[in-house]
Amino acid sequence: MLRDFAKLHTFLTVVKEKSFSKASAKLGISQPAVTQQIKFIEDYLDTRIVERKKNGIKLTKEGEDLYRIAMRLDKAIISSEKELLKIINKEFTFVIGASYAIGNYILPKYLSKIKETINNEVYMRMDVSANVIDELEEKKIDIALIESPVFRDGIIYREWVEDELVIFSNQPLPKQLRVENFYEFDWICRDENSHTRKLTAEVFEELGIDCSSFNIIGVVASPTAIKESIMRSPKSGRPVVSVISRHVISDEVEDGRMFEARIKNYRLARKLYIAYSKERKHDAFIDNVVNFLATIRI
Repeated sequence: MLRDFAKLHTFLTVVKEKSFSKASAKLGISQPAVTQQIKFIEDYLDTRIVERKKNGIKLTKEGEDLYRIAMRLDKAIISSEKELLKIINKEFTFVIGASYAIGNYILPKYLSKIKETINNEVYMRMDVSANVIDELEEKKIDIALIESPVFRDGIIYREWVEDELVIFSNQPLPKQLRVENFYEFDWICRDENSHTRKLTAEVFEELGIDCSSFNIIGVVASPTAIKESIMRSPKSGRPVVSVISRHVISDEVEDGRMFEARIKNYRLARKLYIAYSKERKHDAFIDNVVNFLATIRI
């Protein structure tokens, strides 16, 4: 019965107007229809909820209990209607969650186009991939752009674009690095929760590169922090290096402030992913954003 709120709305109107006839006029239905709807509720609950008096109506104890429940439902419906109107009137913000490299260095150039695509404001939140997926599950964001598919039930993952990780420094490096070269550098590393660090460690182990023998001079939490740390490193002596997405340093490499290198005979690549809730797989806004992102070539 709770799903048939029309009858409960009639009940609330009778209580507010303190009269079946006044409720009838207020609702624009006949008085017998009002009586019939109240009787339906009483039959459903198998109890009296309203007593007619000469000077109006009086609720029974069960009627008072029902009134409190119906009022809570009424407030919830009003609140939901307001949210629905925001969507209809496009008065809401589409929230994109992104890993740091994507959010800082790939997505910004496309945000205005995404706004045009869905005709709405777009807001971006950044964190490591696992935390972004947590926010997607908690419905704090609408869509996630991440560096690794942090698999969770109820989430759709779509391969997006390919990213390449490179070794970089503010000093010139050999274009192709051999295994022995890796021990000639000072290293700044990402924190252990970073997908970049995990992927790099796996590749280094596969290639027989012993990370425990590196001279690590710092551990930082974001690609921006890595880039800034290396930019401010001495430009003489042992090069200070790290591993980073080529997108993060593309401008600096182009104007000669940074230098990138790759592992000899190995391309350190990864897929970036789009993720969104299965509950929203037919959502027009999600579809429009995903379809637009699919056209991007980076």
